Amino acid sequence: MDDRLRRSMPLFSMGIVQNLTGLTARQIRYYEENALIEPERTEGNRRVFSFNDVEKLLDIKSLLDEGVNLAGIKHVLSSKPVESNQPLNAVKQKKSDLSDADLMKYLKRELINAGKFGDQARIQGEFSRFFNQK
Repeated sequence: MDDRLRRSMPLFSMGIVQNLTGLTARQIRYYEENALIEPERTEGNRRVFSFNDVEKLLDIKSLLDEGVNLAGIKHVLSSKPVESNQPLNAVKQKKSDLSDADLMKYLKRELINAGKFGDQARIQGEFSRFFNQK
């Protein structure tokens, strides 16, 4: 069996994923609502997670621990190759490969979205990590 197929097979229930990741069911559902993960569903509409889903949840938890907000997590995860087994640290290094124009578009979108949801104070210090410290 192909490793990519094996890693995408839905095998784990919510309880097992909670034990593996240390996240609560509420957190996992929240990440699903925000399209960060897409677990399979059984006929009874229960979530069933794959190795890839668990890995993505661990990446999300790691990014949250570093202080990255939800929009930043979406951006980092969208730049991570789906079929890749490379660790998140390798993906973080690619972030510096963004062109200045792409970076400015991203920052502008973040500022506009922050104004809509009233969490400017939460992200004020977040943008400093995008600029080179010389």
